Amino acid sequence: MTLFNLRVEVCEIKGRSVCGMKIGDYFEVRNSDQLSLPPGQPFCYWAMQSVMPLLPAKMRQLPPGDWLEQDSVACCPDPEEGLSMKITRTGTVTLKTGDLT
Repeated sequence: MTLFNLRVEVCEIKGRSVCGMKIGDYFEVRNSDQLSLPPGQPFCYWAMQSVMPLLPAKMRQLPPGDWLEQDSVACCPDPEEGLSMKITRTGTVTLKTGDLT
């Protein structure tokens, strides 16, 4: 199967960043299950949690009319922050289903 690798990047903060994140902070998901952050850069657990349910779908090629194929922005649940994150496909990886659990 062929999946997309993803980058989730802070693209907007309308309020105050309670957790200390800034525009441009990001994490990546590669090979369907490997999460990484740049050395020394934190990423808010709650912001990460809010985008996680979307990632398995964004890893796959979806039909053109599917809303997840068209929409790539998710929001942190903290209303004081107004933090938005953009999900970007950064490349593909081909995996054998039999090698996965």
